[in-house]
Amino acid sequence: MNKAGRKKTKPEGWREVKLGDVAVFHYGKSLTKQNRVDGDIPVFSSAGLVDFHNKALTDTAGIIIGRKGTAGKVYYSKTPFYCIDTAFYILPSNKYSLEFLFHLLLTLNLDELNEDSAVPGLNRDTAYQQKVFLPSLAEQEAIAEVLSSLDEKIDLLHRQNKTLEDMAQTLFRQWFIEEANEEWKETKLGEICTIMGGGTPKTKVPEYWDGDIPWLTPKDLSGFSGTYISDGERNISELGLKKSSAKLLPKDTVLLTTRAPVGYLAISKNEVSTNQGFRSLIPNEETNGLFLFHLLKQNVEYLKSQSSGSTFGELTGTTLKSLSFLFPPVELAKRFESAVNPLFNKIKSNQDSIYSLTNLRDTLLPKLVGGKVSVRL
Repeated sequence: MNKAGRKKTKPEGWREVKLGDVAVFHYGKSLTKQNRVDGDIPVFSSAGLVDFHNKALTDTAGIIIGRKGTAGKVYYSKTPFYCIDTAFYILPSNKYSLEFLFHLLLTLNLDELNEDSAVPGLNRDTAYQQKVFLPSLAEQEAIAEVLSSLDEKIDLLHRQNKTLEDMAQTLFRQWFIEEANEEWKETKLGEICTIMGGGTPKTKVPEYWDGDIPWLTPKDLSGFSGTYISDGERNISELGLKKSSAKLLPKDTVLLTTRAPVGYLAISKNEVSTNQGFRSLIPNEETNGLFLFHLLKQNVEYLKSQSSGSTFGELTGTTLKSLSFLFPPVELAKRFESAVNPLFNKIKSNQDSIYSLTNLRDTLLPKLVGGKVSVRL
């Protein structure tokens, strides 16, 4: 039984081993920001891919596991990489399929093995004591092929969306920055959209939570690289919405985090609500969500510079409404929307596919690596 108390049953034909009997957790090596040289070698820390360097620490693909900070998180590099000293790394071996081991480690909840109260930390010896079940090497490879195929499809769709988003951003920059007309009108943001705050229902009232209304916090946009978002980690109920300052925001609202931190952006794919870390922009008849989204995205640093506060920067609703931008004729903003709509329709379609494939992978993952579902060899 592991630390989290989950008892596992050994699948027929599989063998039970301790993680330390098959895998070696190598310590990463220090590589400060100042000592990194521009290159194409990925640099991993306990937080994942953080930079690039001109030299690798390994000659092969490998698994990276957070040791300090974001302890227990698991990452995979398909190419040689550099692992810094906040993480462990595992290299290929004839004892296991590296890709199978990666997927297996994702199910072990290593982040629950923290043994350092000050800074979250994963002890190597504790990790080594974790009991795992391994099938034959051939079955490991077959399982890894299924899961890696899903990972690759998801990754491809993410890369397609990034390309489509870059195309739209390039068009916006060309039309509204490079070819901007000085005769365009300086317009305050509050004149072209309705700006709404958010709120948090009382957390000690169960009836306010776990309803059908998506509720977002800035954390839900941390690491979010897409454009459209449909939900966050938690939902609130109709009663929670009514009894708090949270607002029900319509589809295509531009969601902007205005504290802790300032500058995360997304567009609501459906009706959502947010906490008070957002100011949400509902376009009026003279503009549209896609134009507003790109306008703010081009000016994130400016938005940050307008924040104030001694503890952490906050961009108030009053300040946001008063910010002025060079605004093009309405017809040109609408032309932009028409031009990029096909790109974002494809992005939405890809996001639906990503959601379905991710659910399929996450459902299959514990069943395949736990021997509950077999693959034909």
